[in-house]
Amino acid sequence: MGTQEIRYFQVGSHAVGNRLLDPGQRTVQSDPERANALTCGHRACQGCGEALGARYVVDAALRATAGRLVAVNATGCLEVFSTPYPETSWQLPWLHSLFGNAPAVATGVAAALRAQGREDVRVLAQGGDGGTVDIGFGCLSGMFERDDDVLYVCYDNQGYMNTGVQRSGATPPGARTATTEAVGDAPGAPFGQGKDVPRIAMAHGVRYVATATVADLRDLEAKVERAMEVRGARYLHVLVPCPLGWGSPAALTVRIARLATQTGLFPVYEARDGEVTGVTTIRRPAPVEEYLRPQKRFAHLFSHPSGPAALARIQEAADRNIRRYGLLGDGGPS
Repeated sequence: MGTQEIRYFQVGSHAVGNRLLDPGQRTVQSDPERANALTCGHRACQGCGEALGARYVVDAALRATAGRLVAVNATGCLEVFSTPYPETSWQLPWLHSLFGNAPAVATGVAAALRAQGREDVRVLAQGGDGGTVDIGFGCLSGMFERDDDVLYVCYDNQGYMNTGVQRSGATPPGARTATTEAVGDAPGAPFGQGKDVPRIAMAHGVRYVATATVADLRDLEAKVERAMEVRGARYLHVLVPCPLGWGSPAALTVRIARLATQTGLFPVYEARDGEVTGVTTIRRPAPVEEYLRPQKRFAHLFSHPSGPAALARIQEAADRNIRRYGLLGDGGPS
């Protein structure tokens, strides 16, 4: 899907710009006939980034496939708040898998459709970072290696939020969780651990890999539609702040997601066949402290004696991302 470049003059709002676009370039959510795949009645927390991200992703995928889509959902927050038995908020064919086998189940669905000659029906698999980065990592790697015709979407809220806010392989260093408490000489999650799954997907040579956030929903929709134009394995990693687990105000979900990109801590880019093909440059560079301060999970970094050293290491990581991906627009990925 081609996108029309547009300038925005309202700080923090894309509403006016969206109305100025050609109708064919407007977001799915601006269409009163949108699918509303994740409809009202679910039990997500106020300000839930995952609910927002999933609604945009699935509605965009439905538009791209003319409604011929099957979703496979790993156990986790998204499954629990959207399908409290015997109710459901999903308005499309939807399957619940175990915590760690959503990629394998989606592969089976794709194989069954292929055996029936239903090449027109596409498959979307989705899960949180716990079910993607940790528990389902082996199944995901297998899906990548086999090049199965599945778009897998990870909604990354950086922890096991549904089971009590424990650390996952996507939890950032220094963050307080139930299993990385703010105690001792080095409080919070340790440095040097975790996995960068988008880069791992690129190492598999996956046909399409992208990162996105709920701070730029137009970009998220466009990436879903571009992913659905490709056959084979595809991976989309979406940052979705969690007010409960991050200790951030519900009203700041989108702002915090934007700060994650503006600091360089969460680079937004696209890659095809293992090579980065495009990045979203930083419009207003911000220090990491501006992103960390509104979140209670990092509060100890601003009071503990080890805090300045930890903040310096986090800033180094952000600066490394800026250099690696050329996020200031001063050259391509290195």
